[in-house]
Amino acid sequence: MNTPPWRASGLLFENCNCDLLCPGHVSFKQPCSHDRCQGHWAMHLDDGRFGQVDLAGVNAAIVFDAPRRMYDGGWTQACFIDAGATAAQRAALDDILSGRAGGPWGLLTRFVETRLDTQFVPMRFVDNGREKRLTIPDLFDTAVTAIRGADGQSDAHIENLHNVIHGPTHTLARGRTRCTHPNFDFLNERTHALYSHFSWEGKE
Repeated sequence: MNTPPWRASGLLFENCNCDLLCPGHVSFKQPCSHDRCQGHWAMHLDDGRFGQVDLAGVNAAIVFDAPRRMYDGGWTQACFIDAGATAAQRAALDDILSGRAGGPWGLLTRFVETRLDTQFVPMRFVDNGREKRLTIPDLFDTAVTAIRGADGQSDAHIENLHNVIHGPTHTLARGRTRCTHPNFDFLNERTHALYSHFSWEGKE
């Protein structure tokens, strides 16, 4: 495909069924807490352009099921994009998150064996500071809440961890996710979660 230059920045938050901290977040070669790792990446774009398409304000989520050692591949993955986005925004973000437009998601696509059709669905995103939430009615609801650091005031962070989709500072959190998609029926409660402010880009 003929992909225009693109960039995107915003908030990325995740929750999976691993104990705190998910070993797969540190390295895909580390075994996760359970036989399967089930979770999501949710995002709100504050800014971005895909060619001439403005991406600011768009929400999306990727739900996944992966083997205990994520590096082994064989992931099943589904992408959900906010139905409130324009047709051009939907197409652009689908190209980015599927990996077709290169960038960080182009690197992750090598691990995906089954990619389900992208769904365009109503979404509600709420940022309450230490709590981030994304809801898809009757399908998906997730909330992550930051963990207090040693001083009891500021949040606990991870710095300088290699991760292609997250920003440089990861805020540790606990999460709760209920997903009722036919291919991803799970409930995570008080499990691994975190969030960061990302910056992605792709070039021609």
